[in-house]
Amino acid sequence: MRHEIESAVTDVIRAAEFLRDPVSLDFIDTASAWIAKCFQSGGKILLAGNGGSLCDAMHFAEELTGVFRKKRKALPAIVLSDPGHMTCIGNDLGFDEIFSRGIEAFGRPEDIVILLTTSGNSSNIVKAAVCAKRMGLKTIAFLGKNGGRLQKRCDLEWIVPGFGYSDRIQETHMAAIHIIIEMIEKRLFPIPVLEEISY
Repeated sequence: MRHEIESAVTDVIRAAEFLRDPVSLDFIDTASAWIAKCFQSGGKILLAGNGGSLCDAMHFAEELTGVFRKKRKALPAIVLSDPGHMTCIGNDLGFDEIFSRGIEAFGRPEDIVILLTTSGNSSNIVKAAVCAKRMGLKTIAFLGKNGGRLQKRCDLEWIVPGFGYSDRIQETHMAAIHIIIEMIEKRLFPIPVLEEISY
């Protein structure tokens, strides 16, 4: 068992090292700049994902609406995860429509849609990207493996390759999300207004 644990740890380190790749650094820089500009322009972000990726989307949003490293004003982020909406749309129109309908309801041209999927093949996520494009919203995708069907459908995309399972991909996505939020705070709040958060 020790060997298997060490192998898993090696995989975690390999996934984290991918964050140093110039492609990853460019994605983090661009994503944080786009989102900060969106907030400055009075826009919001809408986020969607399935399963663990939905949990990552929820974490992304709460760090913006709540607090991250410093106390500052709340930043507008909506996760398309309301159970009433999801079960209504799933029951009446089909599960593939749950996110696109949310974007249709809440999306405005100044907003950004953020889509998280480790496979890139979830039909509801692909339809969300198509809907966002049709409505004129910018789209950012966190992907894995080979990017799947979502690849080349979004304005800004990042693929974490080389892992057959979702866990390492999601861990890398989350690390990037934390760094993006840190950079958003640095862009929008360069001078601390209140004391740093301590836990």
